[in-house]
Amino acid sequence: MSHDVRVPVLPESVADASVAAWHKQPGDAVREGENLIDLETDKVVLEVPAPAAGILGAHQVQVGDVVRENALLARIEVSDQSSRPPLPKENETTELREFEIPIAPAARRLLKEMNLDPQQIHGSGKDGRIHKADVVAWLDQREKAAPEHDPDALTLTAETPVSALGLSGDAGRPEQRVPMTRLRARIAERLIQAQHNAALLTTFNEVNLRAVMALRDQYKILFEKRHGVRLGFMSFFVQAVVEALQRFPVLNATLDGDDIVYHGYFDIGIAVSSPRGLVVPILRNCDQLSMADIEHGIAQFGQKAKDGTLSFEELNGGTFSITNGGVFGSLLSTPILNPPQSAILGMHKIQERPIVENGQIVIAPMMYLALTYDHRIIDGRDAVQFLVAIKDTLEDPARLLLRV
Repeated sequence: MSHDVRVPVLPESVADASVAAWHKQPGDAVREGENLIDLETDKVVLEVPAPAAGILGAHQVQVGDVVRENALLARIEVSDQSSRPPLPKENETTELREFEIPIAPAARRLLKEMNLDPQQIHGSGKDGRIHKADVVAWLDQREKAAPEHDPDALTLTAETPVSALGLSGDAGRPEQRVPMTRLRARIAERLIQAQHNAALLTTFNEVNLRAVMALRDQYKILFEKRHGVRLGFMSFFVQAVVEALQRFPVLNATLDGDDIVYHGYFDIGIAVSSPRGLVVPILRNCDQLSMADIEHGIAQFGQKAKDGTLSFEELNGGTFSITNGGVFGSLLSTPILNPPQSAILGMHKIQERPIVENGQIVIAPMMYLALTYDHRIIDGRDAVQFLVAIKDTLEDPARLLLRV
């Protein structure tokens, strides 16, 4: 008896997927539920589990092939003997042991590319799951532990020929050409779409975060004990954004042909960096969420992005987005819209700067804010006042409680 391994059901917005990696070869014994193949879409990586235990037959598709929903990927031959879990052997290879260690797709690809043994790497995820960051950290530690003086290393002197410096295009200047991932190609497509199909304009302001930081320092320990999650800055910004969107609903609207669609709900996209690139999962109904709900949601998105387990539903939709380049040290930037949304808020690095308060020069923790918006439907006046409303709320967080 055989079981078909097929492409799972894809959402309406996703027409196909490409084969990213096979984790089992024809003739390998597989267990039910064990990941056989990674399928990459323009949003997420899908893991296709084995529908039954048995012996994997021939691959019907190869890495790089584009497949559609329900397409046949392989068959698993099942017998009474193959349905039993295979006994480990003393000399079994890393590939046969791999199923015992939960590994995220991005980490698995890196392990394969670098020919590394997952048994040597400590996973930081749930149940010891290995993430790409764990592999990178292990490689960094190995590099630091290597001898400082490499006898094969090039030592530059005044007599070193110019060609040795790699200026002549010789073999000492290697290049590597790799195809774009589906996600990276989709990101590029959407960014070009935003620039070509919208009248983008960015307005700036700065916010004094002294009050937010004082409030956070006062209650962060109690908050974490009560809610089981750290109190970050993002929950303050999400609530300030929702408050401002309620006052200026056009920034929560989208353009559909000649119509402006005003949304009566507040689904905020939170830009998250993942090993595969930038993704923007959506926090739904943010006007109904507490600060603890927001922090829990963002923490889950960050972990899922790291694991590559974000679902299509978590990435679809959204009426407004927030991106925080400050976590990487960015002091100022002009964010690009996430179509079909009409506005996006850019947060940046908190930096102590001298400002004037009541005629006195004082040092305060300041952050530059950037609002990029579609000038076709949003006037400059609304955009500027929207950003000022966020600034006012963050500089006096009591406004969030009083709704003023």
